[in-house]
Amino acid sequence: MHRLLTEALVAHGGLERWRSYQTLSATIVTGGAFWGIKGLVQDSDPRRITVTLDHEWATLAQFGAPDWRSVFRPERIAICDSSDRVVAERADPRASFAGHAIDTPWDPLHRAYFNGYALWTYLTTPFLLAEPDVGIEDIAPIEQGGETWRGLRATFPARIATHSTGQDFYFGPDGLLARHDYHVDVAGGFAGAHLVSDFVEVAGFRFPTRRRAYRRGGDGMPILEPVMVSIDVSDFALA
Repeated sequence: MHRLLTEALVAHGGLERWRSYQTLSATIVTGGAFWGIKGLVQDSDPRRITVTLDHEWATLAQFGAPDWRSVFRPERIAICDSSDRVVAERADPRASFAGHAIDTPWDPLHRAYFNGYALWTYLTTPFLLAEPDVGIEDIAPIEQGGETWRGLRATFPARIATHSTGQDFYFGPDGLLARHDYHVDVAGGFAGAHLVSDFVEVAGFRFPTRRRAYRRGGDGMPILEPVMVSIDVSDFALA
């Protein structure tokens, strides 16, 4: 396995241990300017996200109503009530973003799909990068905050719904993820830089509790105003 990826996997808790669990849940509080750009209202209510670790699936509660939740798979997005009755659904949800720009309004199913794949990607990184069909290569390190962050470029297969096929991951001197760069293909392909910090240890794993996503400038650096998406994460639980 790639040397830097191996180091990162160990720093985050170990791949073998990761594969002994099936799900990861956490509480999130989300904010940022992106939702208003999409014509959506974002509150500061805590929500519970649960993802599976061996395939791409996620559910987020509450979503749209107190007893509703979103259920994400790459090929289908749905909003269900507490009785599992389908309130709304969309097959082949990625196709519904065709022609979208950064300011194209989203409906609730657009948002649910974006939430599902993005949170699944975030919560399963860096272990996701150890999948055999994910391509990994070294990229040049970057200097940020007085540190040197080493980089990996991941090329994702078509089966994985995520921001973009190619994404860059930067790791600090301790081997922990510090920054994640990508293009948001479902919103016109704008360049994003996602900073992560404030790690906690849960069941032997290290998880970041603070996530801030920004637009990325032509010099490759985050444009710090406005914060596009903020995610504060707590109460991690593995099962």
